[in-house]
Amino acid sequence: MKRADSPMASSTARGWAMLTTALALLPLLLQLPAALSWVIGVTALLVGVFSRHRPLPMLLRLLLVAAMLTAIYWQMGANPGRDTGCALLAAMLAIKSSELRSLRDARSLVGFALFSPFAAFLLDQGPSTLLMAAIAIACALLALQRLADEDTGVPALPLKLQLRTVGYLMLLALPLALSAFWLLPRFPSPLWGVPERAVGRPGLSNSMEPGAWIDLMADDSPALRAQFIGPAPPPEQRYWRGPVLTRYDGRRWTRLDGQHQASPPPVTAGTARWNYRIEYEPTDDRQLVALDLPIAAPDGARLDADYSLESQQPLTALTRWQLQSADYRTFQPQLPATLRQQTLQLPNGFNPRTLALARQWRSEAGNDDAAIVQRSLDWIHREFAYTLSTPLAGRNSADEFLFDQKEGFCEHFSSAFVVLMRGAGIPSRVVTGYAGGVRNRFGDYWVVRRMDAHAWAEVWLPERGWVRVDPTAAVAPERIYDTLEDRLGQGSPAESPGLGLAERWESLRQFGDWMRRGWNNAFLSFDATRQQRLLSPFGVDKLTPSQLIALFSAFAVLALMGMAWLLARGERQRDPLLRAWQRLNRRYARLGLGREPHETAGDWAQRVELSLPGSGLLALSQRFADARYAGAQSDHVSSLLQDLQRHRPKPGARP
Repeated sequence: MKRADSPMASSTARGWAMLTTALALLPLLLQLPAALSWVIGVTALLVGVFSRHRPLPMLLRLLLVAAMLTAIYWQMGANPGRDTGCALLAAMLAIKSSELRSLRDARSLVGFALFSPFAAFLLDQGPSTLLMAAIAIACALLALQRLADEDTGVPALPLKLQLRTVGYLMLLALPLALSAFWLLPRFPSPLWGVPERAVGRPGLSNSMEPGAWIDLMADDSPALRAQFIGPAPPPEQRYWRGPVLTRYDGRRWTRLDGQHQASPPPVTAGTARWNYRIEYEPTDDRQLVALDLPIAAPDGARLDADYSLESQQPLTALTRWQLQSADYRTFQPQLPATLRQQTLQLPNGFNPRTLALARQWRSEAGNDDAAIVQRSLDWIHREFAYTLSTPLAGRNSADEFLFDQKEGFCEHFSSAFVVLMRGAGIPSRVVTGYAGGVRNRFGDYWVVRRMDAHAWAEVWLPERGWVRVDPTAAVAPERIYDTLEDRLGQGSPAESPGLGLAERWESLRQFGDWMRRGWNNAFLSFDATRQQRLLSPFGVDKLTPSQLIALFSAFAVLALMGMAWLLARGERQRDPLLRAWQRLNRRYARLGLGREPHETAGDWAQRVELSLPGSGLLALSQRFADARYAGAQSDHVSSLLQDLQRHRPKPGARP
C-alpha cells in the first residue's frame, strides 16, 4: 500500500529543527580546525537561509558536497582519522537542511543532528562539550515534541511546561546513565580500533627546525599538570625533559636511531629528590616528559638511552603517572666512542663564521671545556636579546643568529649554542621539553602549558658527563623561571585587593583550571584500574567483571523501576481530576477500605457501600467514570472536582 505523504512542516517546525541542528553542530565545530569550522558554519547558515521557500537544486547540492570535500582535504589532507570523519559528518549535516520540507524531513534532520554531539566526544570529553551536548539533546527532545504535536494537530503546550517536562525526563535517565558509567566493565583498550587523528594535536616533536615552534609557543592550553608530594623543586630545576635531538643536517635537529631500544646509561643521583604525579594531556603520540632526570620509568612507560620517557600506548586520552626524579652529580661520565662522534657531528659547508669562532676559543682555552661554555654564556648574556619576532633563518642559521640578528627564542639559542660547542670539540646535543610552569593556588599543583615548550642544551664535560646548559636563561631568565607568585604576588585573591584586571583574569583562569582538573580526576581518568578498586574503601580490593555486571544489573533494575514509578506518578499528577480521585482513595484506605489494584471504580464503590451504607461513593464513582471516559462537559468536571475534594468517608454523607 502506498504510504501517505508527510505533511509540510510549518515555519515553527522548521525553526526548531534548524535550532537543534545549530546547537548540535556547535560542540563539534569547536573541535575542528578554525578555518574549516568557519567554512562549515557559514555554509550551514547560507543553506538554511536560501532553502527556506524551496529546496536547493540537485546540481547546487552536488556542488556543495564537492566544495565541502575540497575544504576537508585542504585542512586535513587525504589521511583518514577521527577528526576527518567528524569533519565529514559536520559538512553533510550543514547541507542536510537543504532538503527540509515536510515533517518527516524535519524528524530526519533532528535525528541526524544528534550524531554530531556524540561525535564531538571522540575529540574532546571536557565539561564544556558535555554541557553543549546536553543542551543540544534537550532542544532535540523539544523539537520532536513540537513535530509530534504538529503532526497530530494537538495544540502545543507552553514552552515553560515543555522545558520542565524535558528536564524531568533527562533527570529520570541520569541514575541509569551514571550506573552505566561507574559499573559497566571497562577494558584497558577498546574492542575496536579507533583511528588516530588526521591533524595532530600540538605537542613536542622528535625534530626541531627554524620556525616550527611558533604555533606551539602561542598555544596556552595545558600540556600537563604536576602535583608534588612534598616541596616543589626550585625554578632552576623545573625542566621537563622530552625528546633529545642529536643528529643535525644544517637545518633540522632529529633523534638518533636506536636510542629508543638502548638502556639508560649510569647516573649518580644527588641528594635532592622529588616525588610527584603528572596528569598528561592527550597528544595522540607516545612521548612523555618528566622532571629532569627521572629515576625510573613508571608502569606503562619505558626510559630510553637519552633518559626520555615514552608511553607503551598512544596518549589518546588523559593519563596519570607517578614519578620520582632527582638532581644528579654525574650523568654518563664515560662517553662511548660512537656517541661521542655523533654528538660532535656537523654537516660540511655550513656556518663558517661560527666554526671559526669556536676554533679560536679552543686555541685560547686549551683543554678547559668548562671555560668555553662559560665564555659563550657570558657573551649571550651581554649582547643578545629574547624575542619571538625573528625572521626565518637562511642556510647558515647559526651564523645569522650569532653575528647578525643576536635575538631570538629558545630554538635559536639552543641550536646555535650546540653548533658552537661542537665546533670547539665539546660533545653536545639539544634537549626539548617544557620549562617552568605556574602554580595553581586553588589546587596547589603546577600547570605547564604548551607555550612553555622549551629547548636547551647538554654538553659533555670530563668527570661530570652530561651537564644541562640553558643559553636562553642566560639572556631571559624570567622566560624560564616563571611562577604564579611572580605574576600575581603572594596570598590568596581575597588578600590581594589591589590586583589589576589582568591579574584578576589570571586568577579566574586558575580557578577554571582547578575545576577542569577536578573533572579530569572524577571522570576522564576513571579507567579500568580505578573501576576495579571502586569499593576498596569498603574492604573489596578488586571487583571482577562479573561482579561489576551484577552490580550494574542491580542498579539498572532499581533505576528502571524508579523511572517507571515516577513516570506513572507524573501521569497521575498531571490530571487534577485523577489527583483528587487518588486522594479520595487514600481517605478510605485509612479505614481499611482502599481500592484494590484490580478493582474498577464502580466495583470499589459497591464494596464500600456494603461496609458504609449511604456513603455516596457510588454516585461519585459513576460521575468520575463519565468524566474520564465519556467526555463529560467541562462545567460538570469542575463540579465533580469540587465534590471529590469535599467528600469524606462518613456513613450517610451524600454529595
